[in-house]
Amino acid sequence: MFAGLPALSHEEQQKAVERIQSLMAQGMSSGEAIALVAKEIRETFTGEAIPVRFEDDDEPES
Repeated sequence: MFAGLPALSHEEQQKAVERIQSLMAQGMSSGEAIALVAKEIRETFTGEAIPVRFEDDDEPES
């Protein structure tokens, strides 16, 4: 499977981490916080995307 991931600057990455930590401090689970922040980034990101291939999604395990 191929996916385009947003290419975030170090500053943008740090802000995302701080947002996740803030949501967790408010009682949200880490998984929910990460999913929410990832969704927000995908919805608002206007920069370039990095093509990524997830090999484990291409072939079923035997």
